[in-house]
Order: sequence, then structure tokens, then C-alpha cells
Amino acid sequence: MADVDFIDDRDCLVDLAPIAAASIQHHVFVCTGKSCSSVGSAEVLDAFGRELKARGLQYGKAKKGCNPNGSVVLTECASVGFCAIGAAVMVYPDGVWYAQVRAGDVPEIVEEHIVNGRPVERLALLRVPARL
Repeated sequence: MADVDFIDDRDCLVDLAPIAAASIQHHVFVCTGKSCSSVGSAEVLDAFGRELKARGLQYGKAKKGCNPNGSVVLTECASVGFCAIGAAVMVYPDGVWYAQVRAGDVPEIVEEHIVNGRPVERLALLRVPARL
């Protein structure tokens, strides 16, 4: 494993990784592991991308259709532990894990949870409480 120099200068870090200075409010993880993919998680991921981009919420490069000032990071991930009842979606920092999500549920999750701060109860399987 190669040694990597530690970067002490925050401005240098932000130049290398602009997300470090972004106003991120939510991080949405969509499982695309084997079991979740069998119930349409790729479509769920695509639906989140479309919905967040349409609202100007998805953080990222403008040339990729995202907003450099967006407040939501969307990440594809592997298993989150309950793929048997997927597609699984996690929203942080709220600690809400959604189960059985379908592409058609995404506009409701974005509107109710991401925009209005109210988790979609019919899909919320688990909440991991924040610690102070």
C-alpha cells in the first residue's frame, strides 16, 4: 500500500473535494445489491436521480445534470442488510431506512421526507436515532 501524504490545509482539501464545503442536508443511499436489484432497485436509483435533479436538489457537477449548490447526495450502495424486503433506501442524517421502495414511491419520499422533513411512514422500516 502506497503512503499518501496527509493534507492539513482545508482549502486544499476543498479544492480536491468540493463536497467538503457543500451545504449537504441529506444523503440518500439506494441498495443495488443482488436481492434489491431483483425488485427494481436500479429503477429506484434512476427515479431518485431524476426527481432530485428536476428539483435542483442533487449535489454534483452541472455537466452531469446536478446542482453544484445542491443539498442532497445520492449514492448507490451494496447490501444494507434487509435486501429480502428491498428495494432498500436509507436517508441520513435522519437515520430512516425504507423498505419495499418502488420507483413510483420516489416522488413521495423526496417531497415528504427530503423537502418537508416528514418520513413516509408506510415505507419506513427502521429509524436509527441520532446521538447528541
